[in-house]
Amino acid sequence: MKFKNLQQNLRRHLWREMKAGQLTGMQLAGEIGYKQAHISNFLNGKRGLSLEGMDLVLSARRLSVLDLVDRNEVNKRATLLPDGDTGFASVPVVDGRTAGSAPAIMRVQVKEALKYPAKFLQKLSSAKEGERHEWERFVALRVEAHEGMAMFPRLLPGATVLIDRHYNSLKPYRRDELNMYAVRKDNGDCAIRYVEVARNTLVLRPHNHAYPVEVVRMGKGRVASEYIVGRVCHIGIET
Repeated sequence: MKFKNLQQNLRRHLWREMKAGQLTGMQLAGEIGYKQAHISNFLNGKRGLSLEGMDLVLSARRLSVLDLVDRNEVNKRATLLPDGDTGFASVPVVDGRTAGSAPAIMRVQVKEALKYPAKFLQKLSSAKEGERHEWERFVALRVEAHEGMAMFPRLLPGATVLIDRHYNSLKPYRRDELNMYAVRKDNGDCAIRYVEVARNTLVLRPHNHAYPVEVVRMGKGRVASEYIVGRVCHIGIET
């Protein structure tokens, strides 16, 4: 992939933010210390940005160069190798920050790989909202002590949860059971909780009433599905 393609993908990303009302050309110019005319010319393809300028934009918009790489290029060069056993599929175990921000999972971000029956994964229903079609669907997280006890007895510390990142809707999966979600918090980490929406706030409810309710303030113009990493669709307990 060439630098020219990376710049074009950056333009597309910035235009998406602008169309969603999350960014303006004047705001971006102020964030990186460039003239608005310079930013306008870049956005309209009349000129490029230097590497230093691209770094400033990535930093200001909290992006990584990995966010600009085409999905097919990532899959070809940096994802897990395909399974030899077609009856099982490998799912990467990652940290919460990676699960909540990386559409494609890179090898360097994978702690280990777990195998799940391919038929089980194929049968799971999805409920995507927003631009989730580009996201690698399944990731797994190791539950830390605090998160496990907050959802006790549905979860235990040290459990492994399988996250379906193509299910970021609040639509119930089963009528008689509340969905558990991995939710991206303000600090970038993930919490495993039940989720409700109250105006512009996500309410994260624990199963264990000894633990407090947490809230996540949604940014202006943003919706719950942007903060929901995915639905917990399987829980594994090591013995």
